[in-house]
Amino acid sequence: MKLPIRTRQLISKIALAALVFFFAGQVHTVNLYPSENLTPEKQHPIVAQYITKLLKQYHYNHQDINDGVSSETLDLYIRSLDRSRLYFLASDLAEFEKYRYSLDDKLNAGQLDVGFLIFNTFKLRVEQRIQYALQRIAQPFEFSADEYYQIDREKAPWAKSGAELDDIWRKKIKHEALNLKLAGKDNAGIAKTLTERYRSINKRVQQYNSEEVFQVVINSLAETYDPHTSYLSPIAAENFEIDMSLSFEGIGAQLVTEDDYTKVVRIIPGGPADRSKELWSDDKIVGVAQGDGEMVDVIGWRLDDVVKRIRGPKGTPVRLEIMSAQGAPGSPNKILNLVRDEIILEERAAKSETVELTYEGKKYKIGVINIPTFYSDLEAQKQGRKEYKSTTRDVRRLLAELKAANVDGILIDLRRNGGGSLQEAIELTGLFIKDGPVVQVKYSSGSVRIENDPDAEQVYDGPMGVLVDRLSASASEIFAGAIQDYGRGIILGNRTFGKGTVQNLLSLDRIVNFPDQKAGQLKVTVAKFYRVAGSSTQHRGVIPDVAYPSYYDETIYGESSEIHALPWDEIAPSMFQLDDQVSKYLSGLRLNSKKRTEKNTEFQFLVEDIERFRKERDEDFITLREADRQAERESLEAQKLARTNERRQAQGLKPLKQGDEIPKDEDEPDAILEESKYVVADLIAMTKATRTAARTPVEDALNSDKAKKTRGTASTKKSQN
Repeated sequence: MKLPIRTRQLISKIALAALVFFFAGQVHTVNLYPSENLTPEKQHPIVAQYITKLLKQYHYNHQDINDGVSSETLDLYIRSLDRSRLYFLASDLAEFEKYRYSLDDKLNAGQLDVGFLIFNTFKLRVEQRIQYALQRIAQPFEFSADEYYQIDREKAPWAKSGAELDDIWRKKIKHEALNLKLAGKDNAGIAKTLTERYRSINKRVQQYNSEEVFQVVINSLAETYDPHTSYLSPIAAENFEIDMSLSFEGIGAQLVTEDDYTKVVRIIPGGPADRSKELWSDDKIVGVAQGDGEMVDVIGWRLDDVVKRIRGPKGTPVRLEIMSAQGAPGSPNKILNLVRDEIILEERAAKSETVELTYEGKKYKIGVINIPTFYSDLEAQKQGRKEYKSTTRDVRRLLAELKAANVDGILIDLRRNGGGSLQEAIELTGLFIKDGPVVQVKYSSGSVRIENDPDAEQVYDGPMGVLVDRLSASASEIFAGAIQDYGRGIILGNRTFGKGTVQNLLSLDRIVNFPDQKAGQLKVTVAKFYRVAGSSTQHRGVIPDVAYPSYYDETIYGESSEIHALPWDEIAPSMFQLDDQVSKYLSGLRLNSKKRTEKNTEFQFLVEDIERFRKERDEDFITLREADRQAERESLEAQKLARTNERRQAQGLKPLKQGDEIPKDEDEPDAILEESKYVVADLIAMTKATRTAARTPVEDALNSDKAKKTRGTASTKKSQN
């Protein structure tokens, strides 16, 4: 017999009180001021039941919610609360273990008591940790001892006692204090910053409401299906719609909270952050300042509060303190100056440039087209405007201009392009092939739909390359995969992201009708993309024909790094006409590129930086001795200065001295883009050589006669003018 929900909630509170009493004796005898324990709201049990049914019914895998899912949900939920294992004790985990194989039954029945019990325990642990931190900050710091702090604690063992956790936190606080000291703060400034930081962390956790806890619980379940299936609470759904409409004014970056940090998830094409080329995915924003105002430390802040400080009126300046994802642990943060702006469609649009280069004694003209996203002005289309903006329309125009400029080949740059409109990816592919299928979509029912090139016209049929990186995803992968399968062009760069799934948004308000409360939305993966040759883009991505080194480790970034990512697989290939312009030249293109990059100083700088970054990232522990940390920083600065002077010397410029500011216009060259231009030039040369070798004597005579007539006509026109 089931007890009424209010009775179950009361029992849960009593159990939690007993649990708190049991845990409290293991930590500290301190004055605690625990806030009221959170409980589910009246609509949450009903919404939870509907979500479990919808996940099983609509998700691509139709995964049942069983004991295995229950176990994974528990691990994901604990991880989402305490990823770095800085709050819970081993005894807490032992207590939670009793629920490992019962969460499935509880969630199916709409019972959320365990999720809220674990969260309330987490709140208590945060209060205890913050009290310790504030006490420790009040004491003087000493930075001469030879000890280390473990930066990444995600796989570290849980602390067995309060004393063991105290020592971990002592080193954590010391590490943060040393960072602030190296950044120029005195003891008073360090204490002030850390005190505000830890009070903010405690405030953020104490301000959690029942809706937010419910969202974390349900998303722990949703993540067992795949990384792109998620529940959006009413407020999260509203923010999602704002982000998708790009109607706000700010810096143009999508942010999340992770381990007390505000992390960049995605850079929105066309925004101030994108134009700066200094903010990247996985960078962490640790400080925000308005114009020339004081930099405010935002570690531990709620995401909404950080976003409010970053967003602002168009044209106003904002400064961000960034902890770079590509910097070594302990390296100094950088300050990024931005001017807030609207995300304007024009600035997201494809752009082109014509580049002339000399390679092996011959001159080549390359057209480079940069496509930051796959966009389409749907509103203008609805209104019936003839000149609405879209990726395909813009690239069609750019191709006409480049052909008029007599380019020898084309390079499409899709780096950092996270996707966008599927239809635009299909139509854009159609500009480079005669006709045929572009992508296959397989649904959870097993049915497959083939999306074809809607236009039989092939706008450009010459040599081409497509440049991608680990951040090229979704629609970018569809385009690059089709170009590769048809043999139309050479794919350059890094393995792409591997996001080959399709999501639908289900409005829970249409299913669950509450008169005074919204229910939110469920984003569910319902289909997978497959290339025309039958291979999925999911998980594996598009593998380049000519690969370059990358900062983005595939085990850390991209779909394959996600624990519950849907697997790669294959289906039957679709019928298409191969237009192979690449395979016969691949071995030569790879060999020539290898020879060039081995002699290219900038490329070798890049290789060295990546090797150093990965080595330092994998070390995991960072020294807490000030002299050692300072020496590491000075070594990095000396290396940067030496490289700058090597570049200046090659340009005939006067070398800089230590302490001199490097001019803004002397940023590091784009070695990847430059090498890609030479690969395309190589492809052009090889293609021409093949065509010349294949010509018959009769064709040579006809071409020679045609050339004479053309020269005569040109000469006549010139004399008339």
